[in-house]
Amino acid sequence: MDLTGVRWRKSSYSGDNGGNCIEVTAAPGTAAGPGTLCLVRDSKDPDGPTLAVTPQGWQAFTRRVKNQELGLG
Repeated sequence: MDLTGVRWRKSSYSGDNGGNCIEVTAAPGTAAGPGTLCLVRDSKDPDGPTLAVTPQGWQAFTRRVKNQELGLG
């Protein structure tokens, strides 16, 4: 998948100091149609691996983080 020109978004809680951040975007046109996957990457390693999840999976994950259901400290 060519990610050239994709606009990645970073949390508004992230500072400009290069901290621990992730970036997300919608997949640019896949075989199943445009925006059918959410892509996630480490902002400190933009050329590194990218995780692809369904929009429903991403929504469930972010809801659980917001509700502090993952035991992340």
